[in-house]
Amino acid sequence: MRVWRSLDQVPADLGRSIVVIGNFDGVHLGHQHVIGRAHEIAEEAGVPLVAVTFDPHPMAVLRPDHAPLTLTDIETRCALLHAAGADDVLVIPFSRAIADWTPEEFIVRVVVDALHARTVVVGANFRFGNRAAGDVSTLTASGKEHDFTVEGIVLDGGPQVWSSTYVRTCLLAGDVEGAAEALGRPYSVAGVVVQGDQRGRELGFPTANVPTHGIAAPADGVYAGWLRRLDEPGSEPFPAAISVGTNPTFDGERERRVEAYVLDRTDLALYGVPVEISFVARIRGMVAFEGIDALVETMKGDVVKTREILGVTGG
Repeated sequence: MRVWRSLDQVPADLGRSIVVIGNFDGVHLGHQHVIGRAHEIAEEAGVPLVAVTFDPHPMAVLRPDHAPLTLTDIETRCALLHAAGADDVLVIPFSRAIADWTPEEFIVRVVVDALHARTVVVGANFRFGNRAAGDVSTLTASGKEHDFTVEGIVLDGGPQVWSSTYVRTCLLAGDVEGAAEALGRPYSVAGVVVQGDQRGRELGFPTANVPTHGIAAPADGVYAGWLRRLDEPGSEPFPAAISVGTNPTFDGERERRVEAYVLDRTDLALYGVPVEISFVARIRGMVAFEGIDALVETMKGDVVKTREILGVTGG
């Protein structure tokens, strides 16, 4: 997979392509449905499928005070787009200058001049250009002039809602199972493990700490899930009890963090290692304990429940 971080990086000899466009935050089942249709068209035409996305999220530029926490960083999003069927990804560095492009300017610069689109596939509610003035009908009309066709895919998720907003709502409620239904996979956060205060190690539960800056995380609480090293492709994930929150038992801690205790492993050297932490089910909410003994006993119970949920034995 090739990832182009600007229009200037797109090869001049790309040739015709099928283009699918969207924010694709989370690459949920709705996104996968749209990309899947685009992949079918690309296979039939024998040309590459290029997914176009934006970084940062347009809301982070246009209305930063209202910008949502993202469900995936751009590296993870590109990998998910590739897994969903994209051959290449164009990441447009969104800015106020790009936000000012008219719909026609966006079409000419991106769809026509850079990607030489044969067909453009988008969600039926896709909007683009200055003041979101462009839509599927705008693309269709322009396609007649610039020699490309357009498909607007209606998203109907049935019992689960196919939208990034819905996934964030599930996470806010700690409903990681609901989020997984909409995503088609367990929700996860990725990052490089940083050194924490090592209280978990002192209590017999050493944890891998991953910052959550700018990335959505489930509601504060304890979850059963998995930790996977990203520096060892194809490696098996480790079962883990995962804490999300600020450790209310200890005073003075305000930074929100994701901490994963890999069951039965105190020998893992993970500082500086990129990992992915996946959430399977919520065990309990975050509470403040009156003493260390009560905390440790509860953590032991969390480990037992984690084993039951994940179906693993040991310890």
